[in-house]
Amino acid sequence: MAGSQLKRLKASLREKGVIGPQLSKKQKKRNAQDGKTNNRRFQKAAELEGIREQFNPFDLKHNARGPKFEVTSNRPTNHNAAKGRPGEAKSLGEERRRQTLLVELNRRHKVGGILDRRFGENDPHMTPEEKMRERFVREKTSHKSSMFDLEDDEPSEGLTHMGQSLSFDGPNVVDDFEEDDLSVGSDAAGSDDDDHRGSKRMRFFEAEEDGDQVEGQPERKKTKQEVMKEVIAKSKFYKAERQAAKDADEDLREELDMELPGLHDLLFNRKKAPEGVEMNAAESAAAAKERMERDYDMRLRLLAQDRRAQPTDRTKTDEEKAQEESERLKELEEKRLKRMRGEEASDSEDEDGIANLQLEPEPTKGPILFTETEEDDFGLGKGIKTQPTATELGFDDEDDFLIEDDLIASGSDLEPVESESSSEDEESDDEGDDDEFTKGLLNKEEAQNPVFSSRPTDTKEDSNGLPYTFPCPQTLEEFIETTRGIPMEHLPTMVQRIRALYHPKLDSNNKPKLANFVATLIQYLAHSSNLPKLPPFSALESLIRHLHSLAKSYPIETANEFRSQLESFGRSRPLSPNVGDLVVLTAIGTIFPTSDHFHQVATPASLLISRNLEKVPKRLTDYAQGAYLSTLALQYQRVSKRYIPELMNFCLNTLCAFAPEKVGGGLGAFPIHEPAPGTRIADARSFNVRKLTPADCANDDISDMEATSTKIAILATTTQLLDAAADIYSSKPAFFETFEPVKNVLVHLASKPCRSKFPTALNDRVEKLRLKLDQMLQLARMSRRPLELHHHKPLSIKTAIPKFEDSFDPNKHYDPDRDRAELAKLRAEHKKERKGAMRELRKDASFMAREQLRIKKAKDAAYEKKYKRLVAEIQGEEGREANAYEREKQMRKRAGKK
Repeated sequence: MAGSQLKRLKASLREKGVIGPQLSKKQKKRNAQDGKTNNRRFQKAAELEGIREQFNPFDLKHNARGPKFEVTSNRPTNHNAAKGRPGEAKSLGEERRRQTLLVELNRRHKVGGILDRRFGENDPHMTPEEKMRERFVREKTSHKSSMFDLEDDEPSEGLTHMGQSLSFDGPNVVDDFEEDDLSVGSDAAGSDDDDHRGSKRMRFFEAEEDGDQVEGQPERKKTKQEVMKEVIAKSKFYKAERQAAKDADEDLREELDMELPGLHDLLFNRKKAPEGVEMNAAESAAAAKERMERDYDMRLRLLAQDRRAQPTDRTKTDEEKAQEESERLKELEEKRLKRMRGEEASDSEDEDGIANLQLEPEPTKGPILFTETEEDDFGLGKGIKTQPTATELGFDDEDDFLIEDDLIASGSDLEPVESESSSEDEESDDEGDDDEFTKGLLNKEEAQNPVFSSRPTDTKEDSNGLPYTFPCPQTLEEFIETTRGIPMEHLPTMVQRIRALYHPKLDSNNKPKLANFVATLIQYLAHSSNLPKLPPFSALESLIRHLHSLAKSYPIETANEFRSQLESFGRSRPLSPNVGDLVVLTAIGTIFPTSDHFHQVATPASLLISRNLEKVPKRLTDYAQGAYLSTLALQYQRVSKRYIPELMNFCLNTLCAFAPEKVGGGLGAFPIHEPAPGTRIADARSFNVRKLTPADCANDDISDMEATSTKIAILATTTQLLDAAADIYSSKPAFFETFEPVKNVLVHLASKPCRSKFPTALNDRVEKLRLKLDQMLQLARMSRRPLELHHHKPLSIKTAIPKFEDSFDPNKHYDPDRDRAELAKLRAEHKKERKGAMRELRKDASFMAREQLRIKKAKDAAYEKKYKRLVAEIQGEEGREANAYEREKQMRKRAGKK
């Protein structure tokens, strides 16, 4: 059994030679001569440190329980080896925190301090001699010599005063000393002496000012008195300027105040009293006061009703404007795609005013009408831009009227009047009252526009014989009566003038009038297209543009009227449309958005187009109308790209019907209708390929030559439609199945029996379209990938043979996946660093808590000490006073007894 701790300590000290028998004098002397005394001292200190560590088990960290797993390795294992020195690490951490955290804790909430900027003070690698040498060199190089430096060896210019040398060697320096000054006593030398010396000094300066500047001498510096005089003069000058500007502003303000009553009368539409009329002198002061209070109350109510001014936004940069425009376009495109897919709008879009319309079954009886809602656009959208808008092309829209020279009759009441003539010829009070409503509604630019004047006008005509004023037609009969005798080319100008004369800002009754005028204009659009003499399409296009502009202000009335036209078309003539119906369908595609999944106007129009395309054509006009309807169908689906089977069936049947030779079987999966006798083209090599006209859709009684020309035009138009359809449906998965029959029909048309009877231009178009479809079908076939099973990596057969590592390390992870191994290593390092950081944070928090507790205890101890000292002083004072009182009391008793 081992001995006690004390016995083992003594044995270790004796073994190391720290204690034991003392050395003799000879041995000490020999060791001193050999120089072993100092070495022995260091050796003894090292041995004591080793013994101290050996007998202090808390300074070393050991693995008391041994390894967790028994592992075979070629490395020597020392399970009981020291793992660390917790005591030493703790003391070092405490010292480091005292140097950093404690300093920051003491400096907290404190401002100031001394920053040592001496050269080399914080450089531990420099010796004090090097620091002093470098400081001396820097001081010498940065030292600025002064003329008053007594230690400077360089010759100086001498002492000066106010730019003049104080030595008596100068030629301009005169000694002002006089012996008479000595006779004056100190008592009587007050003001006289000062005045005398002041007068001499002033004479000296005056002499200098009067004398000429000595050549070669520098310019004399200004005295302090001269500088101050100059500063005072400038200050007075600036002050006078400011006072003059202030007086001018005050005069202008008084003039404005004098003109304020006239401005007030203009704002409140009050008529200025005649100059000869004066106030009744008999009016009492009480009535004047009552009127003043009434006016004050009225103005106070007007001020309370005024709308508070809103803070304006700051001016945005070009980048911010471009970003906002990009976000707005993205938002609009997302809304359009949602409408195209038939999705419901979100709640945020509802708050922004976007229409959230649900699909509703259409009534089977009665007219189809809308109920007005508060949503923006009323679910009608903005329409598809088939052409660039007028604003994009740099022109004005139909709402932005430009007053041209021929729009207003010269000399009429609508003609603009110059300001000078208007000031001379004043209108009567009645005419001024008529314009008050206009002044309150129109802005400055519109008020100056003579079109928006509400005064009665004459019926003069322009150079084309077109009147300048028209009544606003409310029915189709009134519109026809109004346009009687007016050429169709001038109808857009007439509509523009009606919109200008009946602008909603001019009168509150103009808005319902223009709403009825929109419906009348739509009816007239269909009526004029059905006349025996077809109107020019340029005029119809201008009317459609006016409808597009009016639909923004009257969307409900526009949609209701178009729905009525479609209902009449679907009930009375569902399979025999006229030219007016085709024009109405064209206007719908221009005004309303046709890419929506469901639209109250565009969807019924698309259904009517498909219904007419699926019928079997019997006449030539049916084929012409079908070609036009196919064009409209492609225009409707240009954005949404929805597949319309009726369109493809009609185009394929048209090609087969007009083919000179009958097609055989196996062309594709589409129904083939037998054409009427005389439909096929017999011989048209001598004909030119022309475009279809509106007359081709209405005229049945035509000659054989005209019929053949029309067939060639329909055949050419159909090939162009198939070309456009191929571009639209090129991204569809079923493109190969859709256009494989088209290629087969084109191959039949390109055969020798058919080519010999077609014009050369038509044969070129057919061949070009066939080559294009061959390439597109080949690409569609190559883009397809047949269904197949997944290609799995072959799985290896499981085996029980262990895999041995020659240089196995239990502390190393053997992962075949390098990326996963790197990720695991990085994750382990992150975990280690995180734990270390949390441990340091906990130690820092504990250290700060201990220091704060120590500071608090010190403050409490000082407070307690001071409190006890004060209590002791008070108690001692009270005790002394009590003893004095008792002594006084005893003395009085003894004095009473005597």
